[in-house]
Amino acid sequence: MGTPQGGPLSPLLSNILLIDLDNELDHRGHKFCRYADDCNIYVKSERAGQRVLQNVTGFLEKTLKLKVNREKSDVGRPWQRKLLGYSVCARKQNIRLRIAPAVLMRFKQEVKHTLRSARGWSIHRTVEKLNLKLRGWITYYRHITVRNVLLDLDGWLRRHLRKIAWRQWKRVYTRIKRLIALGIDESRAATSAVNGRGAWFNSGASHMNQALPKKYFDYLGLVSLIDYHQRLKY
Repeated sequence: MGTPQGGPLSPLLSNILLIDLDNELDHRGHKFCRYADDCNIYVKSERAGQRVLQNVTGFLEKTLKLKVNREKSDVGRPWQRKLLGYSVCARKQNIRLRIAPAVLMRFKQEVKHTLRSARGWSIHRTVEKLNLKLRGWITYYRHITVRNVLLDLDGWLRRHLRKIAWRQWKRVYTRIKRLIALGIDESRAATSAVNGRGAWFNSGASHMNQALPKKYFDYLGLVSLIDYHQRLKY
C-alpha cells in the first residue's frame, strides 16, 4: 500500500503477489504471458475471453484484494492488444513481433517535443540530442521482426531535420546559397527557394532530399533505426 507506480519496488512486489495469479491461471489451463503487473491471457474465442476477463477480475479483486484498471483491461485479437509495448502482426501463420501502433504514435509525439525544445540549435546538436533517445528506444524494441516501420521512421526523422534546416536558412538568398553549396544547380535552387510553400512541404521535396540525403545525416552521426537494429541482432 502506498508504493508509487514506476518505482523499483513496484514490479518486485507485483511479481511476489501475482505468483498466486500465475498458479490460478495454470490451474485453469490458460496460456498467458505476464511481466510484473502487465498480463495477457490467450483463449480461443471472444466469448471465452469475456468469461475469463470477468473471472480473473473477480479473483484479483476479491481474493487478492487488488484494484484492476478496467480502462486498460479488455478482450481483443492478439494484434489489437499489446504487452510491454510489443504486439504481433495480423497473421495466422508465420506470426511476427512488431511495435504496437500506440507506442509508435507516442514515440513520434516525444520526438516532436524534443525537436520543438531544440529550436535554435544547430543540426549537429539536435542530432546528438535525438541520438540519446533513439539508441535507447530501438535497443528496447530489438526483438521485433517487422522492420519496415523502422525504414518509415528513419525517413520521417530525416524529413523533420530537413524542415529544421529549411527554417534556419530563413531568407531566400540564404536558401539559394545553401542549396547551391549542397549540390543543387543555381536555376533549380532559385526556383525552389521562392516556391512559396511551407517548411514541411520543402522538407519532403526533391531539392531538399537531394541536398540533404541519407548519407549527409550518416555523416552527422544520426542513428539509423533500421541499421542499428540490424547491428543489435548480431
